[in-house]
Amino acid sequence: MVQRHREYRQKIISHYQPVHKELYTMQAAQFFVPSFLKAINENTEDSFRSIMAEPAPGIYTFEMLQPYFCELLLSEVETFERWVIETNFRIMRPNTMNRYGCVLDDFGLETMLDKLMEDFIRPMSRVFFPEVGGSTLDSHHGFVVEYGTDKDSELGFHVDDSEVTLNVCLGKQFSGGELFFRGIRCDKHVNSETQSEEIFDYSHVPGHAVLHRGRNRHGARATTSGCRVNLLLWCRSSVFRELKKYQKDSSNWCGECQREKKERQRQSIAATKLELLKRDGKPTS
Repeated sequence: MVQRHREYRQKIISHYQPVHKELYTMQAAQFFVPSFLKAINENTEDSFRSIMAEPAPGIYTFEMLQPYFCELLLSEVETFERWVIETNFRIMRPNTMNRYGCVLDDFGLETMLDKLMEDFIRPMSRVFFPEVGGSTLDSHHGFVVEYGTDKDSELGFHVDDSEVTLNVCLGKQFSGGELFFRGIRCDKHVNSETQSEEIFDYSHVPGHAVLHRGRNRHGARATTSGCRVNLLLWCRSSVFRELKKYQKDSSNWCGECQREKKERQRQSIAATKLELLKRDGKPTS
């Protein structure tokens, strides 16, 4: 499987001619807005928080990409998709849920996106998501998804195959397409009920990013007009995934595990109180 994917990628890279070569190496000053660069350079929790909003627990939003970068990437993706049609090349879609969009790693952008994860996303994840491997992110899956009335319109409720997800709107003109979040869950509780404090809806703004745990259940509402294109970077930690195999307790990050733990503690305290009252010979009613 790995070998086949390597051959597939090699085939694309040896035949596809990029139009915007400057996209393929990290050029931070051209790609990112100054406020984001300054926060990353200072590399402190305070500097990150100074550019961010946290509209719901564990969901961070901030301005990130210059219009120049968004336009360049949109143009490169359109060129790649034209090439795919012209050459009758069968491409792999980003995931099992999206029928439109493409994997950026497959046509040469892997190195640049690796740098994006290592130098820009990992420093923030180390601060905000340490309990899910935020400081040990070591691989990624980078892709764009496209929504519109003639493409994928919406995206059902799901969790990502990532520890940390970066989701940035590239454009273009659109209405609708809000992201809706419904709380962080482990595998066991992925379909459990949502608590009111876990409900959050987010409207995309071109150039603005949302950073969240991959296990935060979410989906996208219908894009009702125009076309919306988003860049996604699923960041993964092999260390966290290995540790998770041996850890039965997910209560430091799963919302439902936390609730169950609190309930057990509450019951235990109540039982202890009852026992003490009995010992003192006081009536328990």
